Amino acid sequence: MSESLTDAELTVLGLVAERPRHGYDLEAVIEARGIRQWTSLAFSAIYYVLGRLESRALVSSTRPDGTAKGRRVYAATPAGVRVLADATRRALAELRPTHPSILAGLANSPALPGAEVVDALRAREAQVAERLAAIQAARAAQEPVADFVAAIFDYATTQLQAERAWIATTTANLEKNMATKSDIKRDRKDLYGPRAGSFQLVDVPELPFLMIDGKGDPNTSPSYQDAVTALYALSYALKFASKSQLGRDYVVAPLEGLWSADDPTVFVTRAKGDWRWTMLITQPEWITAAMVDEAIRLTATKKGLPAVDQVRFERYAEGLAVQVLHVGSYDDEGPVLVRLHHEFMPANGLTFNGPHHEIYLSDPRRTEPAKLRTILRQPVARS
Repeated sequence: MSESLTDAELTVLGLVAERPRHGYDLEAVIEARGIRQWTSLAFSAIYYVLGRLESRALVSSTRPDGTAKGRRVYAATPAGVRVLADATRRALAELRPTHPSILAGLANSPALPGAEVVDALRAREAQVAERLAAIQAARAAQEPVADFVAAIFDYATTQLQAERAWIATTTANLEKNMATKSDIKRDRKDLYGPRAGSFQLVDVPELPFLMIDGKGDPNTSPSYQDAVTALYALSYALKFASKSQLGRDYVVAPLEGLWSADDPTVFVTRAKGDWRWTMLITQPEWITAAMVDEAIRLTATKKGLPAVDQVRFERYAEGLAVQVLHVGSYDDEGPVLVRLHHEFMPANGLTFNGPHHEIYLSDPRRTEPAKLRTILRQPVARS
């Protein structure tokens, strides 16, 4: 059975097979040839790799000056030359699976807004361009180069050029889809785009929602976390079903919450244990009850989420409401609600006509509390 070599071992063995070399000579060649552009081989690892090769009798070392402290010079042994030839043939002939992290990123990209995906890919493109320029500069510094060296440079630059072309195509498609896919935040700015600090009267139409009920502090209640997880799982299942079955794509809407209590002042005092909540995510009008039932069945089967079977699909209408954009921590909403309840509503002849409603435009896992953007909405009636 042939011996296997890591890419670093194969590289170092090949260099000492060219001619005997000491560690600093290897470092100079690796740097001059731009080998680190395609192989991970730090200077500190060179002697470690040489030690591994020597322990397997693939290289041998001597001190030509005959002193105990002289530099060790390493050369490939006859066995090392045979292993080198075999490993080189396999490296050239075999297509090895790779697992670049970008594939995991793409698989999870639906969790990000489309604009963030585009920005991230453009940042990647800048890094690709920088690496491409470095490889081209390394080649220019060594010209003329042997055919095998030219092939190395050609392979590396072709890969990077292909990636740049792929990024350009992908970002263009994403931007095109962003312009055409349904996005309720963009399409209904009257409902999802209020200004910070300015109370606004809106007429909220009846909309379809996935909804789930519960009670208690959202920061500590396991049932709250289960409810939110179930809503998002079903919302993305419906998004993918819509795209695959109907050819209609859309941006998953933000999480929303209806909050109520026997004593409304608990929202100002932040007595969260007394809060009753209905968490909800609006769905496009073309999503049907049958699609929701199937999404619940598949999600319950595949993911086993405890709250999926508690989610319902309903239409909900608020009618006349007052809303405002709050920027900051959820716990800093109190003063805004005081102004809404005790100043704006009485001054405009408005009374409560439904539960307190919040729409979460920011992801609290990725946003500083001071920068959280939340729409505070209160259904009202004219007194």
